[in-house]
Amino acid sequence: MDKNYLGSNIPKLGFGLMRLPMNGEVVDLEQTKKMVDAFMAKGFTYFDTAYVYIGGTSEVMAKKAIVERYPRDSFQLATKLAMWEVKEEADMAKQLETSLTRTGVDYFDFYLIHSIQESNIEAVNKFDAWSFVLKAKEEGKAKHVGFSFHDTPEKLDALLTAHPEMEFVQLQINYADWESEDVQSRACYEVCMKHGKPVIIMEPVKGGSLAMMHPSIAKPMTDYAPDKSIASWAIRYCASLPGLITVLSGMSNEEQMNDNLNTMADFKALTEEEYAILDKVVEGIKEAAAIPCTACKYCVEDCPMQINIPEIFAVYNQYTAYNNMHAAQFGYKGATENRGKASQCLQCGACEGHCPQHINIIENLAKIASVLEK
Repeated sequence: MDKNYLGSNIPKLGFGLMRLPMNGEVVDLEQTKKMVDAFMAKGFTYFDTAYVYIGGTSEVMAKKAIVERYPRDSFQLATKLAMWEVKEEADMAKQLETSLTRTGVDYFDFYLIHSIQESNIEAVNKFDAWSFVLKAKEEGKAKHVGFSFHDTPEKLDALLTAHPEMEFVQLQINYADWESEDVQSRACYEVCMKHGKPVIIMEPVKGGSLAMMHPSIAKPMTDYAPDKSIASWAIRYCASLPGLITVLSGMSNEEQMNDNLNTMADFKALTEEEYAILDKVVEGIKEAAAIPCTACKYCVEDCPMQINIPEIFAVYNQYTAYNNMHAAQFGYKGATENRGKASQCLQCGACEGHCPQHINIIENLAKIASVLEK
């Protein structure tokens, strides 16, 4: 990729406005302003919001904390077009105009089709969101257009082949997902590099999970650099990759902001020794999986309560590795939506008769219910 690629001059820490500080059910505007001020004072300039973040409040906070307080040319602002909110073609224009009004800007520096994946690609193509964002660029309402992506590298390759006019891609990348079979961070990143598309990184700390993992798993990092936070390793890992526009961090308090600023204001790429340490951490995460489920799904077929056993086990394994109860309960809610909960197991044993790993499923479901259904 050319050294002067799109975004090469943008500082490599971006402020994600999805997890803003809250005062009860309301965004804490004064604390948000303090965080914005600290961020800008250190020379960082990229802010990321979306039409749907915090029910639209995120875009309003961008106006109050950034747009009304800083010159427009002193920062970059990105927002996103949520295709799952689009029921007819005219809805895209309404959504863009709403985002412009909420944020109080005349244009977005980066305008994205939000979270392209299997569930919404049909709508993206049906309403031709590709042409819509290009039109927004032609009209001066967006300087650069692209999309965020959550699917396979094969589908990403097909999209970038079909739509070379897209200028950048936003991807979930972190050291835990780099080689994961689900997220496939490395493979998706390599597709972007092949197509010459710079990358914006989201979820570098995996929704906070890489900042709160079990101390025994984090030990290789804390032994090597006891004065550095474990979250700083995750941010540096991402920022060490070439071809980046920026690395987004959804900071929700001043402590997280200050830690990231301390890490990135004097950024140093990871050394080979530090990469080796992270390899040990990833192995620790894998070994921490409490239930050796391979997600063959044989157990699901005859379950009278239609419990999504493999998905529930996957959520619990994530919890035992990362110690992130908020993420675990969110994942559990998704795994049990319109399906049976772990506590609804009838203990009939049909699942255990099918399990090639000989897992004590009934006992594990009871344990998970006691932890995640509090």
